[in-house]
Amino acid sequence: MIIGFDAKRAFQNKTGLGNYSRTLLTSLNEYFPQHQCLLFTPKRTPLLKTEGSPNLRVITPEWQPAKKFPSLWRSLWMTRDLKKYNIPLYHGLSNELPAGINKTGIRSVVTIHDLIFEMFPHQYDKGEVWVYKKKFRNACQQADAIIATSEHTKTDIINIYKVHPEKVHVCYQSCDVAYGQPLSPVMISQIKKQYHLPETYFLYVGSIIERKNLLTVCKALHALKNKCEIPLVVIGEGKQYKKKVQQWLAQHNLLHQVIFLSEMETSKNSPDYQTGRHFPAIYQGAKAFIYPSMYEGFGIPVLEALHSHIPVITTNSSSLPEVGGDAALYFEPNDVEGLCDALINAAYNDTIRQHCINKAQQQILQFTRQKFAASVLNVYHSLI
Repeated sequence: MIIGFDAKRAFQNKTGLGNYSRTLLTSLNEYFPQHQCLLFTPKRTPLLKTEGSPNLRVITPEWQPAKKFPSLWRSLWMTRDLKKYNIPLYHGLSNELPAGINKTGIRSVVTIHDLIFEMFPHQYDKGEVWVYKKKFRNACQQADAIIATSEHTKTDIINIYKVHPEKVHVCYQSCDVAYGQPLSPVMISQIKKQYHLPETYFLYVGSIIERKNLLTVCKALHALKNKCEIPLVVIGEGKQYKKKVQQWLAQHNLLHQVIFLSEMETSKNSPDYQTGRHFPAIYQGAKAFIYPSMYEGFGIPVLEALHSHIPVITTNSSSLPEVGGDAALYFEPNDVEGLCDALINAAYNDTIRQHCINKAQQQILQFTRQKFAASVLNVYHSLI
């Protein structure tokens, strides 16, 4: 089968949608090499390596207006290239499809990752919400099949966009294989030293925005003062909400206990940090992983942490219990006391720690790269 893909995110996004795209494409190439994948992208970058993979063929725009206006090519004009390459099926990997694809005879699939802008519109610009609503709704209407990243996201799609349930398929994603490869204590220690990390720390990974709820973790650290003074390492970027968190930390004399890794010179100057190559070691070196998000369409950092042989603490909100299963410790998103209990157990209760780590090895079997690719292929085969 020849399959066309919207591969922009695979080549241009380091996290999130980019990780999803790269994991699917490389998994299809590894486990189902009989299929040819045509990757349509405004430009190629080293984020996705296709050399030595003849089944991953990169297509960039040749038409001059498309080169000049790549966003219009992707949203409006790509169908002319899809027809040129005689593609029977096209997969929009990041919430959108080119306009008019439903009139071309080309079968189409779209992955909807979440509907966060519908749930938290106040956290977006009004213009962004308008654009997202239009793009997502149009994609759901045009697509022959919709892939949801979780059962929770499937329910949101059905309820908000009034899509027939049989049109929506849940395909659980996987994560980079590097997170499941145990590193030696020496390697982990070297990377800790490189980034000036403490020997013992909790870890948070994610954007520093209101929905991700980092402030609740800071409040828990404050509540645990004199009981548990393990510092928190933060991997992620932020703007206004990050300033709010840092101001709160300053007011409560806790700035020393929260390390924003992206602000450190060692991180800014490290290509291995910028590409995420050292993240598996930072995960594996943590005492526990904390993901306090109020809402997620999936929650890939939770899956990365489950692979890393450390306890995972997350909320009982949205899709996160689907990912964490019986392997995670849960709390209500704004329950500081509940988070404090989880932190103490993850840090000091060896029985609970080992239980979480053991359960994680069972839980991750639901999210293998081969299962991910196979479930997506089943959706393709239902259309062709």
